[in-house]
Amino acid sequence: MSAELTPAMHEAPPRSGAQVLGFSGTQLTYPNGTLALDGVDLTVRAGEFVSVVGPSGCGKSTLLRIASGLETTTGGYTQVGANRIGYVFQDPTLLPWRTVRDNIALLAELDRVPRAERYRRADEAIDLVGLNGFADHLPRMLSGGMRMRVSLARSLSVDPELFLFDEPFGALDEITRERLGDEITELFAARRFAGLFITHSVAEAVYLSTRVAVMSGRPGRIVAELDVPFDFPRRPEIRFTHEFTDLASRVSQALRGIHS
Repeated sequence: MSAELTPAMHEAPPRSGAQVLGFSGTQLTYPNGTLALDGVDLTVRAGEFVSVVGPSGCGKSTLLRIASGLETTTGGYTQVGANRIGYVFQDPTLLPWRTVRDNIALLAELDRVPRAERYRRADEAIDLVGLNGFADHLPRMLSGGMRMRVSLARSLSVDPELFLFDEPFGALDEITRERLGDEITELFAARRFAGLFITHSVAEAVYLSTRVAVMSGRPGRIVAELDVPFDFPRRPEIRFTHEFTDLASRVSQALRGIHS
């Protein structure tokens, strides 16, 4: 079956509950013969935040590259029903000679948005991620957590219908990681974009998500999905409740099951 990547063309954003991203029997074989993904079935709807956990090399990040059009599948179907996609990489990928404001305004600039409007969007995003007072700083003047906030704000500036996160907090210390996680849940509560978040951290996946999907080892496929019932925005203290630790334990058991 040939691959298909077809963004839906529409004027209005996806209605609540509408499918924004869908993988159906998605397969990817690299030119050297390596089978990376084999029959992935996963759906992300408007207002859902789905995290994917799995062992290293299982193809988690490959799913994001397929969703963004950076990778082409070799089997199954992938449907993207979003016109505006935000992508936060593992590295902030900032231009070192541009200020915080100019880095955030870059996507709008590439879309030929008028200068006044792109800076208005940049300033709004700066406020959303708590970077007030740093708009004129260069990336080298910022901490790792602040640089990641700039990357997040850059994607927010396009008002994404679909937000893709490729282990954005993996290189940060635990305190900064949790703090940024809190900010992500607040942004999601306010914007209700569709989110697909890749992480190695079970606790992070449970804390951020409406649903957690567990991937097998290579070739990757979805072997379990668990709903997360907690309301948004989430309070940091929820991490220490019995309900939270019980759900995290179930995700961990699903992960261990793929190795048994």
